[in-house]
Amino acid sequence: MKKILTLMMVVAAMLFAACGSKYAYESVKGDPTQTRIYTLDNGLKVYMSVSKEEPRIQTYIAVRVGGKNDPSETTGLAHYFEHLMFKGTEQFGTQDYAAEKPMLDEIEQLFEVYRKTEDEAERKAIYKRIDSISYEASKLAIPNEYDKLMATIGAQGTNAYTGYDMTVYVENIPSNQVENWLKIEADRFKNVVIRGFHTELETIYEEKNMSLTQDGRKVYEAMNRALFPNHPYGKQTVLGTQEHLKNPSITNVKNYHDQYYVPNNMAICLSGDFDPEQMISLIDQYFGDMQPNPEIPVLEFEPEQPITEPIVEEVWGLDAANVAIGWRLGGAASEDADLANIVGSILYNGQAGLIDLDINQQQKTLSAYGYPSLSADYGYMQLAGRPKQGQSLEEVRDLLLGEVAKLRAGEFDEALIAAAVNNYKLEAMQYLDSNDGRADMYVQSFINRTEWKDEVEVFDRLSKITKEDVVRFANEKLGEQNYAIIYKRQGKDPNEQKIAKPEITPIVTNRDAQSDFFKAVAATEVKPIEPRFVDFEKDMDRFEAQSGIEVLYKQNTTTDYFSLEYMFDLGTIVDPALGLAFDYTEYLGTLAKSAEQIQSELYGLACGFNLRASTSRCRITISGLGENMTKAMDIVEDLVANAVADEAILANVKQDMLKSRANAKLNQSSNFSALQSYVIYGEEGMNARLSNEELMALTSEELLSKVRDLLTKQHTVVYYGPATKDELLASLNEHHNVPEELQPLEIKRLANVPTPENKVFIAEYDANQIYYIQYSNRGEKFDVANDANLDLYNEYFGGGMSSIVFQEMREARGLAYSADAYMSTPTYADGTYSFTAYIATQNDKMKQAIEAFDEIINTMPESEAAFNVAKESYINQLRTLRYTKASVLYAFINARDMGLDYDRARDVFENVQTMTLDDVKAVQQQWVKDRNYYYLILGDSKNLDLNYLRTLGPITFLSQEQIFGY
Repeated sequence: MKKILTLMMVVAAMLFAACGSKYAYESVKGDPTQTRIYTLDNGLKVYMSVSKEEPRIQTYIAVRVGGKNDPSETTGLAHYFEHLMFKGTEQFGTQDYAAEKPMLDEIEQLFEVYRKTEDEAERKAIYKRIDSISYEASKLAIPNEYDKLMATIGAQGTNAYTGYDMTVYVENIPSNQVENWLKIEADRFKNVVIRGFHTELETIYEEKNMSLTQDGRKVYEAMNRALFPNHPYGKQTVLGTQEHLKNPSITNVKNYHDQYYVPNNMAICLSGDFDPEQMISLIDQYFGDMQPNPEIPVLEFEPEQPITEPIVEEVWGLDAANVAIGWRLGGAASEDADLANIVGSILYNGQAGLIDLDINQQQKTLSAYGYPSLSADYGYMQLAGRPKQGQSLEEVRDLLLGEVAKLRAGEFDEALIAAAVNNYKLEAMQYLDSNDGRADMYVQSFINRTEWKDEVEVFDRLSKITKEDVVRFANEKLGEQNYAIIYKRQGKDPNEQKIAKPEITPIVTNRDAQSDFFKAVAATEVKPIEPRFVDFEKDMDRFEAQSGIEVLYKQNTTTDYFSLEYMFDLGTIVDPALGLAFDYTEYLGTLAKSAEQIQSELYGLACGFNLRASTSRCRITISGLGENMTKAMDIVEDLVANAVADEAILANVKQDMLKSRANAKLNQSSNFSALQSYVIYGEEGMNARLSNEELMALTSEELLSKVRDLLTKQHTVVYYGPATKDELLASLNEHHNVPEELQPLEIKRLANVPTPENKVFIAEYDANQIYYIQYSNRGEKFDVANDANLDLYNEYFGGGMSSIVFQEMREARGLAYSADAYMSTPTYADGTYSFTAYIATQNDKMKQAIEAFDEIINTMPESEAAFNVAKESYINQLRTLRYTKASVLYAFINARDMGLDYDRARDVFENVQTMTLDDVKAVQQQWVKDRNYYYLILGDSKNLDLNYLRTLGPITFLSQEQIFGY
């Protein structure tokens, strides 16, 4: 086995090194990531790993505090403080902090009075006062200046997330901007100022309202309540209660920051292109004076009592019914962790686990799965499933429990343990091959208090797990009675209540204002990173295999992972039965092997396969451990060519597809996707899917012939893996079974419909929120000469948290948690441009949201300062853009789809250098202003202002049968 696996298997020992530096660090012998772990004098942990593939660094700043640490009277605090960390400090985010501070102090005091006042009239009066002072304070604020700072230094992926155990702040920065990034983050973490509070709180209300329609979240929270009644995991939620969100406390927020946002409770996690010695010195320079808190509050909770009989809960929601079963385990650093991961894979791995073969492959439920979830203090093993048509949740429960009973009885092949370990290694190999994966592992290790040595040694420990260990674990932890079960019933949730919309005066955006801090950062001279655009002649290889098959090749030089894809320019727009044919095939065996044997053999080889069809293409993909590629090819190609029909299986596949289609009609996101497809792609798009009648009429022979015939048609092989070109060519010539002459394909692409006039389309969905899109297509054909202008317009107008859309729709008006607007470039050379604006918001904000979009789209706010930020951000993105690994191959495919044989980013980079705000204004005038729109709304029409909507255009009410096509 190649070097990564070999190194990961060695017995590691923790080393401490100074290496001529004043900064000692910990490392682990045999660690392929060569991770260094520093601890500054103030307790700040720094995890780092160097990777030179691209001139960027993935950064996470992790704080070991989350929803479990919220005060019981202000739950949700950790999450909304995460939002407030983007509001700035005394140095940035403000034009005059000394003048702003008295107003911020008064707002804080008023919120304390507000949260303790019960009389509604008094509360409204106080809130009106808060709103009024907030508006005055906003005249001195500079909204989103943190995001503008990040854009200026070329950061990407600006974000943050909050869980029960952690709050983590995310940036991906250019390698030449380390000091500026540290300067900004140090000021942010030491000196955050709570401003823009009431509009940000409105955004959090929207996020909470969105969560109330997410049935998966309801099941998750119910499972936590059942398994952890004595712990905050079960006693409160990360988003908090509606009552607490309506009564927030800035005072509590400040106290929370002072207690927990301290260096001895934080870690900086880095992976990318940097010098470790320089990096730790700079981190010490900017974070070394941060004061620790020797008395960080220790979370106290009563130990959970053993569960002696099943705990049963029910939740309701509009999505399809499902059931989940959970057994309580220890946390990520406990002795349970290793066995939980292997036992989870024995039960379910997507291929050959007990649930995979006994339930899914046998079509006993619509779907079933399982996994371990391990947090810092506790964890659980969860199994879940969806019922077939006419099947009860109780029947699904019994099937799942039956597989756990087999585990307890030892009724499984011991070889499954070794296979699970090998697949676990493969997944880790892929994960650690990216900067994001490495840095995220550091976050998990820090938050869960696991030693990095233990993370490196994990495969050595897993390889020693025996069948006796698995059976003992199953009997001790996954018993017959010590579980919780959550029935997610289908129907209206009787507990659902939306948070009422408060009256908010839109704050002043001060788009042209810049703090001295911002100006200093922007003026800092750094050595530019020279762009390196992909060269398809040098960065990949193209050659022919037998029968003239085109091969796109990129060697994997870092791991043993391979991906081999057969790509056909044949999609459901030409043959809508392809998806059903693929689904059917995956349940079948051959004359030589059963379906169960096929999946078990592939899993044992640490390989897998996937058959998938989109509107324009279909693919057969084989992936896994490189040394086993040809064995996997033989198995998969034998199935494709020689699958044996089974009418009972086909009947089940059809019935399950009908059930899945019925379930999709219950889901909000699925309804919205169907509405978009119906309106944007029209009749041609509807023809790319089978009607129920067409589906039921298809025979086994018709379906299998579609799959069998694929390898007789022209296709491209896309390979990324460790084999050399000669090795790959030999493997293809020997194991890829194709005729001497391949049949040509009918190439057809799905076209967007034009929008010659304004129209409104409404599809019904019973929810407190609407999903809204306004879409416009004037039929303009693709021209590469437009790229730079349109890209820079998108960056300025809709590109992230420093854009016009984000500032106006979320920051200034508090209309939504999520909003976007952009010009779309087609994905094929014969495609057309379109413009789209999107928002998800409360029903009663619809008119306000549409009018706000209309205002900023047709009368675009102009700011030279904002334009400069957008331009600098985009140029920095292009400077650090690198196509590596398999992405080179797909960049080539995308370019060729556009009729190009080169990386068009090269032209964009050259053209954008001289562009001005006038160029963006010209785009807005020529491409965006005064377009005709199709307005798409998914919502409850009883709660919509239909008279207002009629002023936009004639309304068409669409049924589910129309938008889904069945």
